[in-house]
Amino acid sequence: MSAISMDQLVSLCKRRGFLFQNADIYGGLQGVYDYGPLGVELKNNLKAAWWRAMVYERDDVEGLDAAILTNRKVLHYSGHEDTFSDPMTDCRKCKGRFRADHIKDGKCPNCGSTDMTEPRPFNLMFKTAIGPVDDGSSFGYLRPETAQAIFTQFKNVVDSTSRKLPFGIAQIGKSFRNEITPRNFIFRVREFEQAELEYFVMPGEDEKWHEIWKEKRIKWWLEQGLVREHMNIYVTPKEDLAHYSKATYDIEYQFPHGMEELEGIANRTDYDLGNHTKGQDEFELFSHCHENPESTQKLCIRDEENNRWVVPFVIEPSMGVDRGVLAVMTEAYTEEDMGDGSKRIVLKLKKHLAPIKVAVIPLKKNNEQIMSKCHEIKQNLLKLGIGRVALENTGNIGKAYRRHDEIGTPLCLTVDFETIENSPETVTVRDRDTMEQTRVPVADLPNFLRDYFL
Repeated sequence: MSAISMDQLVSLCKRRGFLFQNADIYGGLQGVYDYGPLGVELKNNLKAAWWRAMVYERDDVEGLDAAILTNRKVLHYSGHEDTFSDPMTDCRKCKGRFRADHIKDGKCPNCGSTDMTEPRPFNLMFKTAIGPVDDGSSFGYLRPETAQAIFTQFKNVVDSTSRKLPFGIAQIGKSFRNEITPRNFIFRVREFEQAELEYFVMPGEDEKWHEIWKEKRIKWWLEQGLVREHMNIYVTPKEDLAHYSKATYDIEYQFPHGMEELEGIANRTDYDLGNHTKGQDEFELFSHCHENPESTQKLCIRDEENNRWVVPFVIEPSMGVDRGVLAVMTEAYTEEDMGDGSKRIVLKLKKHLAPIKVAVIPLKKNNEQIMSKCHEIKQNLLKLGIGRVALENTGNIGKAYRRHDEIGTPLCLTVDFETIENSPETVTVRDRDTMEQTRVPVADLPNFLRDYFL
């Protein structure tokens, strides 16, 4: 990884269509970004890799896709209404508002004044009216995390799948937090995507599974292209733990702006299921729970070995998808000296993450025979199911190669006059990382690409 700055990464993202500022033509909306043509492909590929590892490759995890709108009772009994806040302070001079824990030396980041208000809690949840009359009596929240729907749907999932401990429920989806000061590009934003697993285990086995999931998640990130030297495991001090956590590991990554959290692995104990369950007095609960007279379900599971009902403990690996995109792009960004005074920018993404897997490039723009062959090759390659195949009809082979290096395309296939004149037909296959070029028969491309990608 080169020493990339955030400005370089932001420039690449806008120039090549990975990310754009939301509502840019109106001056933007702070802390909200839109994924462009290449960004949406990269993000979807990262989510697909997570889902494959968490759900498809395991026999003990089910999936869920729950609603974003959340009944306020859910977030009341989860503790979010009372505790989900950041300390906020105002500058009396310039009227700026900031997170108090981000203020250095008591000085306003805008004007340098030390005339700051005392910190006060600011609830991060977006509140919204539900129904046609906005009279304050019927409201809900945009969910601040994807986890709570997993807990409230726990019994339905168990009843419909007959799962036994240990098992997990996975979900990828949007969450919303009204950040006081969004910052560092897509690292801290108001609308973001999470990939969370709630892994339910027998009480007493939680610490063992906490360690297991920490190691599994480190390994997964390495498979996405991060390197261990740029990662750190932070053990959250007891006084800094979230209200639901017994212990939390943060997988940190060396982002352009510094070493910060990429994913948290929390031991949530029985806090959430305990708070949402009916008849709390019937169970031996580890956590301090709210008294809950409103729940209609007992969120528990049968312990056949000891002939009892238990409220499981939960281990939660929670990944920020947007932070994941930022991390893999940071790690992949490379500048190479070409020896002639110029530099080549290459996004050395893992093959399965690359937005475009193969670019089919005609040597001569708008040549009827060459273009016909390009379209034929592209359609045949799409049938392989390797991902997006692009037809690059720019007429400049050098610029096409440079563009696809910069967006991370692993292979470029050049269709030239030799392709259509010779028998058997062959194309030039160029490797992104080595720039080596090889002639490959068109008839052999399916097997060649299957071996390369699959």
